[in-house]
Amino acid sequence: MSTKLMDVAHDAPDEVCGTLYAAKLLGLSVGSVQTLVERNQLQAWKTKGGHRRISLQSIRDYQRAQGMSGVDSKHTMLRVLVVDDDPVSLEVFRHTIASWNLPIDCTTMPSALEAIIDISSLNPDVLITDLKMPGVDGFELLRTLRGSANFASLILVALTGMSSEEVAERGGLPPNTLIAQKPVDMKWMHGFFTALTSVHQLKQA
Repeated sequence: MSTKLMDVAHDAPDEVCGTLYAAKLLGLSVGSVQTLVERNQLQAWKTKGGHRRISLQSIRDYQRAQGMSGVDSKHTMLRVLVVDDDPVSLEVFRHTIASWNLPIDCTTMPSALEAIIDISSLNPDVLITDLKMPGVDGFELLRTLRGSANFASLILVALTGMSSEEVAERGGLPPNTLIAQKPVDMKWMHGFFTALTSVHQLKQA
């Protein structure tokens, strides 16, 4: 298991989040969130590793003060996290998933480290990650999450253009990881998520 990723994960308790997820919760840009932190309107600090943490309670307080809807504690929508260093791929996922009109809350992250910072707060049902990324790659992210009891029920999907032989040479993937070959078949993804959202809604009923 990656020491680097586990160090980040240990610095990310449930009641804090990273800047990207704070921006998503508040419907603001990352720059606006940073401004709120600088103005002390959001409580934040940096870890020894230089990763910014923002208090979820301070986000709730800010939402109440601004008359905004609060952090949704109900898990009514299927929560999907897509991790890819390619901004075009992330935009394709965002746009396509939104066009399906399914009860899906899709969050995108440009790196494995950003994902680990927010994954406890986000609590996704499905993680989709590219395997080839600079720095911490998808292999390391998947192995770290599968090795944690906190994410035992998380559905893992690996995106790759690599052959099965190339994946095996990299040590393979954790058990029960689905593989989606690039270019991604969005018709398959649509059927996959249609089935998942149906099951998820039955569980919430």
